[in-house]
Amino acid sequence: MPSQKFRAGVVIAIRRENGDLMCFQRSDVVDSWQLPQGGIDVGEMPVDAAWRELTEETGLTRGDVHLVSELPEWITYEYPTAVREAMPDGGKRIGQTQKWFLFGLLDEPNIEPKPDGVEFVGWQWMDPHHLLHHVVNFRQDSYGRAFSRLLP
Repeated sequence: MPSQKFRAGVVIAIRRENGDLMCFQRSDVVDSWQLPQGGIDVGEMPVDAAWRELTEETGLTRGDVHLVSELPEWITYEYPTAVREAMPDGGKRIGQTQKWFLFGLLDEPNIEPKPDGVEFVGWQWMDPHHLLHHVVNFRQDSYGRAFSRLLP
């Protein structure tokens, strides 16, 4: 659940028929991949934040994907000390708490995301278990917990 110490956000898992997830390569960490994610604005519902972040970070829209499910609980993790101290808020927030959403593709063969070029520089399809080995280490546990509940 969101609080003063944890930034509220959403994570967007876009899955194709074979179970692979659309993953994005981070621009700031070599060989680091993740799912699209972002903060929830004041007064914004998590599902609305998921749709907004989907478009902002991938260029995909409601015409490309459909919402399959939402994880009912929040998944929370803490930042390592070095990450916390480098945050713009000076470490006031100790981590993130996130709502996870699973999306499916409407027209899989023709899907072509456009990474924002700032946070992400590339994309590829990846098996969820493979992705766990390429997510920054402090997020691996939260990804594993979410995958066990969200992905059949």
